[in-house]
Amino acid sequence: MSKFNKLTKSSNPMMKDEKYRDNAVTTVLDGELVGTRGEVMTVQGAATKTLILTALLAVTSVFAYGLGNGMLMYVGMFGGIGVAMFAGFKPHLSPYLAPIYAVLEGLFIGTFSVFMASRVGILGSGLIFQAISLTIGVLFSMLFIYKTGIIKVTDKFRSMIGMATGAIMLVYLLNFVLSFFGMNVPYLHQGGAMGIGISAVILAVASMRLLVDFDNFDRGEKMQAAKYMEWYSAMGLLATLVWIYYEMVWLLVQIAGND
Repeated sequence: MSKFNKLTKSSNPMMKDEKYRDNAVTTVLDGELVGTRGEVMTVQGAATKTLILTALLAVTSVFAYGLGNGMLMYVGMFGGIGVAMFAGFKPHLSPYLAPIYAVLEGLFIGTFSVFMASRVGILGSGLIFQAISLTIGVLFSMLFIYKTGIIKVTDKFRSMIGMATGAIMLVYLLNFVLSFFGMNVPYLHQGGAMGIGISAVILAVASMRLLVDFDNFDRGEKMQAAKYMEWYSAMGLLATLVWIYYEMVWLLVQIAGND
């Protein structure tokens, strides 16, 4: 494999084809005769699991929003990252890890929303509602784009989104480290035309990643991945929705502060 091919592979373990292929439950018995060793993943099953996880996240978010305890944001953020990474190495544990992940992300989202709403004062609650509505709008818009084939999820597309996602995550990490020294990455989540433009680009990448998540549902079914991969796939889609909401809130706050 060339160095270029290695570099273009996604650095995100939840976006790799190999996860579904390695967790398939079919074996070749004799020539073209294929045997199944257990229940297989379906798109409908993954969609149902996504609804369950989203409901868990919503309930926990409301709870965290009411408490408004800043520590819950860090518990949810770092706990969620840890659970997602562990699931990447142990997909068969996803039926147990996915609900935990949803609860942790709910803690993060709920507390984050309180913090960001306070930045814009009286407009806070309205801004959060707008962010939720726009996130749902992005979800269904990208689902329409995927189903109609307006944008096709090829291997090249997956690689591009994987590299862009990895680069953005490195910027997030750098910004987090710099915050301990009273500094930030220039223009990241800051007002002005440049800051708004950068947030819009990040939001676009996050939205494009939804197409990869939808494609993972289809590929998992076609590869006859194990039933537990429905939870794994649902967790990946939920992670993308949380990312979109996070960036959507920042973008709206920047726009509000730029008026």
